[in-house]
Amino acid sequence: MQVALARRTVTPFGLWVFGAQASAPLVVLVGGIPAIYVTTGVTALPLTYVLVAGVVAVLAVGYTAMARQVGHPAAYYGILARGLGRGWGVAGGMVALVAYNAIQISLYGLLGATLAAQVGGAWWVWAGIALVGVAAFGRAPIVRSTWLLAVVLVVSLLLVAMFVLAGVGQASAGDVWAGFDISGLMVGGIGGAVAFCVASLMGVDTPGSFVEEAVDRRSVGRASVVGALVLGGVYAVAAWAMGVAVGPAVVGEMAAADGDLPFTILSRAGSSVAALAGVMLLLAILTAKLSFHAVVARYVFAMAREGVLPARLAGAEGGTRVSAPRGGSLTQSVVAGVVVAGFAVAGADPVGQMFTWCSTLGALGLLSLLLAASLAALLAPPEVRGERGGVWEWRIAPVLGLIAGTVVLAAMVLNVGSLLGAAPGSPFPLLLPTIIIAAAVVGGMWAQYVRQSRPEVYAGIGDGTPQPNAVPDAVHISI
Repeated sequence: MQVALARRTVTPFGLWVFGAQASAPLVVLVGGIPAIYVTTGVTALPLTYVLVAGVVAVLAVGYTAMARQVGHPAAYYGILARGLGRGWGVAGGMVALVAYNAIQISLYGLLGATLAAQVGGAWWVWAGIALVGVAAFGRAPIVRSTWLLAVVLVVSLLLVAMFVLAGVGQASAGDVWAGFDISGLMVGGIGGAVAFCVASLMGVDTPGSFVEEAVDRRSVGRASVVGALVLGGVYAVAAWAMGVAVGPAVVGEMAAADGDLPFTILSRAGSSVAALAGVMLLLAILTAKLSFHAVVARYVFAMAREGVLPARLAGAEGGTRVSAPRGGSLTQSVVAGVVVAGFAVAGADPVGQMFTWCSTLGALGLLSLLLAASLAALLAPPEVRGERGGVWEWRIAPVLGLIAGTVVLAAMVLNVGSLLGAAPGSPFPLLLPTIIIAAAVVGGMWAQYVRQSRPEVYAGIGDGTPQPNAVPDAVHISI
């Protein structure tokens, strides 16, 4: 029996909300930006954000052009299958499952540690409670998640705006525009800063997984590309305001001395604002987890629907028209529970190890997939490209993305040790790229096995959305 996700239920605004809140602006403000200043010593962080956001936006052009044409909930899987070959599609799907799961699971460590510090108790208890909540919400129709994410995103952006006003309103002495001085990029820590900035922006590609449910497929491209540019601008301005507030030359030292520097600056706008930011930080982490959970659930559902994963994982709520991928949602929740339990039993640091390691692994995997998607767009046959789009989407942007993205990926791989806080010469940082490569190899080997044992399944890899006459559309439009 053919099953399909509920079509025409996610509006362009909803797509943008999922991408933007997956990146979690408030989490980047409170945790990401201070960490970059402390660990890298780069004062030109605002300019770095602008440049990295530009690269990610260009990479997203080819990715979203392919996502629109292929129409597959497992976006990277479908894009690579149709652009590079079915074996590459399965390899990309496996990497995507590892990467999205890693980022989603990393946030359990951050949420658990934050609640343990504020309320008390063991971090893994709070993580477990959050896991149950996400699992329950993940099985609900997408409209409920969209409304929750939209409210949290709007309030988060307002708080970031208040932070900027508070920081600029009481500027310290120093060069106000030092954060945008190009000479500030010529320092030893720039590679690590680039890597952190990439990690901050991961999530803007999530709209591609809602293409089957989108009211307008063309809005997938706008949600991802505009999302990267807008968030890059927001993070650049926030990083600039933090430097201006305490002095661009000493912002790293001040962030290290004051572990709550963003809240200290926000308190200038009133103690109630800082208190609200503390509550919204927890909700921002929770909703970012929910966004990535929804993406993983759709990857599992779509790959199972084509027989690449066990068919029973395509189980869904709502019969043939699926409002929530039940099998994929349960699978993600089980994987998250096992990993969280593993870190808890090992006595690992929920932030310094679980959050940092898993989020870095996810960022490496997703940046690699964006590069692969640009290559797929460049090599896609005419029947995939269709009549829409032009030389920018299918030629210029993919080439520029491949060039700039390769430089950024190299910087990230070479500086992965600084992200993890590993000692110089430690072989441990090599483990993360190895996991990504291993996932791709396993996916490729599985594709070859399917090709030999079930050729009819192999032939259907990357087919995407079932035909409307096979599964009728839902007459329903949500936010």
